[in-house]
Amino acid sequence: MKGILKRKTVSNAGVLLMITILLFIVLYAISLVMFSSSNFAKFSVFFNFFNNKAYLLMLSLGLTVVMITGSIDISVGGVTGLVSMVCAVMLTEHGISAVWTIPVSVGIGIAFGAVQGFLVAYMEIQPFIVTLSGMFFARGMISVVKSVSVPISDATFMAWSSAKVYIPFLYNVRQNGTLDVAYLTPAAIIALVILVILIIALKRTHLGRSLYAVGGSTQSALLMGIDAKRTKFTAHVICGLLAGIGGLLFTLLSPSGNPGNGRGYEIDAISSSVIGGTMLSGGVGLPIGTFLGVLINGLVERVVPLLGIVDASWPRIITSAFLFAFIVLQSVLGIFGKQRIK
Repeated sequence: MKGILKRKTVSNAGVLLMITILLFIVLYAISLVMFSSSNFAKFSVFFNFFNNKAYLLMLSLGLTVVMITGSIDISVGGVTGLVSMVCAVMLTEHGISAVWTIPVSVGIGIAFGAVQGFLVAYMEIQPFIVTLSGMFFARGMISVVKSVSVPISDATFMAWSSAKVYIPFLYNVRQNGTLDVAYLTPAAIIALVILVILIIALKRTHLGRSLYAVGGSTQSALLMGIDAKRTKFTAHVICGLLAGIGGLLFTLLSPSGNPGNGRGYEIDAISSSVIGGTMLSGGVGLPIGTFLGVLINGLVERVVPLLGIVDASWPRIITSAFLFAFIVLQSVLGIFGKQRIK
């Protein structure tokens, strides 16, 4: 039985990842043809998909970890907004060094993850209810910290925000003869490093195998000697940690605190993770698939204005449609998997 479940998980993961890869290639190829006059083929444009969505990758990877265990966390958008506001107030109104934004952001994220993880794993309260409460708490605390927008002007933080690491062998020549060189921001580099760490951790460590085992079948995981409660708790702590880092990366992208920051980002994160092949039922999910899901999200956000659609809600509507399609696909794969087991 264990072998059957394992083959099913690998099969579902492979199928979903291949569909995600194919979807991205098709969307990007169509965009190259349709918007060839909009410099869409430039290396810098492609890398900006990721530079602008580094924070979303952090949130989505956190959701991937908890959804692998069969749980959910919808507080990540609120945590992102809270972190950005706290950082802005620290830097602007209290003159605290920019270096302190790092431990503060991480601390806020871990605090949310630990409290919510304890309630979900050890108190056995439904994760949707727990993290919904966490989301409302975070959004309320944003207004408590400051109810108006707070722009950041700290020199060190703004230097971090505007820094660029150029990739000299990836460039296009402009019409005036100058080079348009692709680059990565510090936020994007941090996100890539964490992506690689998470890929290795989920594949090579005992914790990674435990996450998949608990999500695949909690009962089977217990029989294998895995502490399911501690694993779920750890998953939520990791998600909170990544949400805190994501909040800091978002603040680097948009250096200001605003009561509206992070609103709806939990939907973007969930959709990027699910489009990337993470199954809501648990047991299946790959960080590289989530990365592709984030790129698809960025691609949609870039393409919609080029189609002449100025309503800012349409990128999220289209992404939600992809999310719905992948949820249906997951259900089909689940039914097919059950029929094979029978």
